[in-house]
Order: sequence, then structure tokens, then C-alpha cells
Amino acid sequence: MRCPYCAHMETKVLDSRDAEDLAVTRRRRECEKCEKRFTTYERVEFIDLVVRKKDGKTEPFDRAKIESGVLKACEKRPVSREKLEETVDEIERDIRKKEGTEITSTEIGEMVIAKLKKLDKVAYIRFASVYREFADLDEFEVEVKKLLKK
Repeated sequence: MRCPYCAHMETKVLDSRDAEDLAVTRRRRECEKCEKRFTTYERVEFIDLVVRKKDGKTEPFDRAKIESGVLKACEKRPVSREKLEETVDEIERDIRKKEGTEITSTEIGEMVIAKLKKLDKVAYIRFASVYREFADLDEFEVEVKKLLKK
């Protein structure tokens, strides 16, 4: 590991800790030359996933897009940042568990909707209205009635 301060190649690990979900390892390091300390995070590198869009085009999987959609849906809602991160982590884990290296944007959207429905009903309606392209209030009303029946 190269030191970010002096670019020396020799560093030693002082402390190593696994994150709660075991997906990330945090390492506290010290440069053997300048003796400055820094932290690194180690993640498993997953096989590249490809997302097939509705128009047939493909693009690389981007976790940030899911995170952005969930954040927008939960904006000004009583949902903690930790809970949002946990939800996005669950969605990504579910996507990566699927067979193959390709997934449709529709499948991802439905996964997000299912998680938001459990997390926050208002966030669910917000996301669903954009994702399912509600055209008028009648479509909102139908979706809210479905929520109220359960």
C-alpha cells in the first residue's frame, strides 16, 4: 500500500476491523518512512453487472443511482441515514445474488419499491409515482388505496 503523504511503498497495518455487514474491512495503517497514519477501506470486487434499460440499451450497474433514488424518495422523511444505507446495501446484495451478470432496470425498480414500501409509505408513493410514471391523481389514489387495504 502506497503512503498518501510521501508515496513510500512500505506501510504496516496497525488495526483491522470488519464492518457490521462484513462487506468492508477498515485498516488503520502507518507509513514506515514518514510514520504518518491513514485509514484504508477494503471491499470485495464484484463481477461487473450490466443493467438492461427499457429501451434495450445496456449500461454498467451503478449503486449510486439506486442510492440517489432512495435519498430523493426519503427526503424530509423520518428515516435515518443509516437506515437508508442499510436499505441500499440490501438492494445491492439482492441484485448480486441473482444468477448471471445482467439484470433489467425493471427488476431493480421493483426491488427498490418493495424495500421502500417496508421502510416508509410516503417514500414508497414518491418513488412509485416517478418510477411507474403516474399520469394523474387517479393513479395516486389507486396506489394509496392499495396501501390502506394492507
